[in-house]
Amino acid sequence: MHGLRRLLVSTALLFPVSVAAVAQTPRVFRVNPHALVALRAQVKAHDAAVQPVLQSLLRKANRDLTVGPFSVMSKSVTPPSRDKHDYYSQAPYFWRNPNTPNGLPYVRRDGERNPEIYKITDHRSLSHLEEVAPALAMAWYLTGDERYADRATLLLKAFFLDPATRMNPNLQYAQGIPGINTGRSIGIIETAGLPAIVDAVGLLAGSRAWTAADQKGMQHWMAAYLDWMQTSAHGIQESNAKNNHGTYYDMQAVTLALFTGNRSLARQILEASKQKRIAQQIEPDGREPLELARTRSWGYSLMNLRGLMALAELGDHAGVDLWNDQTPDGRSIRKALDFLVPYATGAKPWPYHNIVAWDPRGLAPELHLAAARWHDQAYEQAAEKLASPEETSSVAWRLDEVF
Repeated sequence: MHGLRRLLVSTALLFPVSVAAVAQTPRVFRVNPHALVALRAQVKAHDAAVQPVLQSLLRKANRDLTVGPFSVMSKSVTPPSRDKHDYYSQAPYFWRNPNTPNGLPYVRRDGERNPEIYKITDHRSLSHLEEVAPALAMAWYLTGDERYADRATLLLKAFFLDPATRMNPNLQYAQGIPGINTGRSIGIIETAGLPAIVDAVGLLAGSRAWTAADQKGMQHWMAAYLDWMQTSAHGIQESNAKNNHGTYYDMQAVTLALFTGNRSLARQILEASKQKRIAQQIEPDGREPLELARTRSWGYSLMNLRGLMALAELGDHAGVDLWNDQTPDGRSIRKALDFLVPYATGAKPWPYHNIVAWDPRGLAPELHLAAARWHDQAYEQAAEKLASPEETSSVAWRLDEVF
């Protein structure tokens, strides 16, 4: 879900986002379009500086030419609706009840992932698509090789558009708990990677493979899913979530609103996020209490920060400044980042409950982005502390982790 943004995080520092329409730039929202144009120009000029990036990307894309297609129809189980076109998944942190003969109702073990969830393949299929389609689309955009666009188009059409294999635009049966319910609002976080799909579509524009009918069909699907998010009981409940689920709901909804041309809705959600997300989720000292209360406190704190910064990037496209929004008592996205920095760099030991090992390098992309947005090289210096000797702050810095 972070691929395209992470790929260009360093290049984007050189090209501030402009909302002015530029004909030759792709219509993308999580990646700086001007950085993409610059990178493609370097590729076409055979600039040696970008060859490591290009070759690494093409190795990935060449492998992806033979994977898939992916579809919700490939699962071996049928959701409660009896329609396999409906997305279906099981709550990851719920396990068989040891105190009942049939194991029902399942009981929660926060942060402990039940391997049973992998028996239902929809989440895995969607995750694979969110990884593969952007890489293929990027490879086409940079090289013009239609093989990559052909395969990306085939995969996108199979999952979203082909009547025989398409997913219905809802998550009514996501993250159900055996013995308790058939789906939950928090299952909506399983489509948090849709913005990467949207940007893949933007990169494919102009290819031979991606047609006007495909574009119309994808916009129709995303509009229908956005409507479900806004009107269903699950969607309304998730929009009111006070933790990372609310953040990622907003991130999805804003992206889909921009993609489908509903800029006023995007602005409405972004403006509301100043109070619903920044003011309510972040303490004056930068702590994110609802994330720190989890058994994977570092990962959830970073995850929510990443979602908030993604919202701020989307705000650049809608004319809403979240980067510099701050409450009277000092709550802000920047403060949430500042809280994590000394723990990532080793200046302080992480004092909160964490049942798994955590990698401080995960904060580096946010530090690079912060250095550019707030013109503060202290963030760049912190990012450099997290890099291993073979890593740099160039555009290639995150490529291997991305793909």
